[in-house]
Amino acid sequence: MKAIQVRTPGGPDALEYLDVPQPAPAPGQALVKIDAAGVNFIDVYQRSGQYRVATPFILGQEAGGTVAAVGPGVSGLKVGHRVAYAAVLGAYAEYAAVPADRLVVLPNGVSTKQAAAAMLQGMTAHYLATTTYPLKTGDACLVHAAAGGVGQLLCQVARLRGARVIGTVSTEEKAELAREAGADEVILYTQQDFEVEVKRMTDGAGLQVVYDSVGQTTFTKGLNCLAPRGIMVLYGQSSGPVGPFDPQILNQKGSLFLTRPTLHHYIAAREELVARAEEVLDWVREEKLRVRIAAELPLAQAAEAHRLLEGRRALGKVLLIP
Repeated sequence: MKAIQVRTPGGPDALEYLDVPQPAPAPGQALVKIDAAGVNFIDVYQRSGQYRVATPFILGQEAGGTVAAVGPGVSGLKVGHRVAYAAVLGAYAEYAAVPADRLVVLPNGVSTKQAAAAMLQGMTAHYLATTTYPLKTGDACLVHAAAGGVGQLLCQVARLRGARVIGTVSTEEKAELAREAGADEVILYTQQDFEVEVKRMTDGAGLQVVYDSVGQTTFTKGLNCLAPRGIMVLYGQSSGPVGPFDPQILNQKGSLFLTRPTLHHYIAAREELVARAEEVLDWVREEKLRVRIAAELPLAQAAEAHRLLEGRRALGKVLLIP
């Protein structure tokens, strides 16, 4: 089968389109014929070596497809079931052997492409807004990169929960996307100081939560946007990692909270995975959550997909099609 493999970490050119053996499902696994694989920043981090993975490896953490075979000991899954998964390595391929307890059967009305676009980023938006900090009516939140894949979904989930949403973006085009996703106010950080604007918009009261996927360039100012006992949710680092940090700063700025969550820990139990995925996919089916697919590229063009993501030119989700 064809797959995208990384033998040596590096730039997009480190992604090699190769023939590799098709896997067979081991006990407790199902073989998935992949219809679409989602492209995410974690893929960039693993490809570049920021997140270390033993080489060689097949990249990709998210896909939608059809069960082609099941291994011994698997129940509840049958050949032909339409499924999706996230947080399992090896999705940039024609087939993947996936632990059966990581697979979610899709409801009618949700396509495998929609699922590939919604699983990882949709469940990320879900845990951020419902669990890490459970937004409620009257809360105000800041969503950085509000026109990105997670950003657009997070704005929508935050609005579903009744929160006031302030988004940051780099261009007018992205500002319009953030507004369509539910942002009440949008700040163009290329033209405005987002700290100053947030303080103005909240009459100096600050925010209950900042959702920061950018990291290095936004972190310090983000802390200054929080109300006393507010929470900084640092869930990415698209501009680079945050440097050494003195926890005493959290005290000085109002007994703030800081967390660095990752999806893996919020779907570790099968029951939690299914509950999150089912709610996200139901929202998609009911059109309460709109998934914007920005580009569908052939699997062989994985390097171009990464360039789109890293260049912040993807106004929504990028999919690879085997």
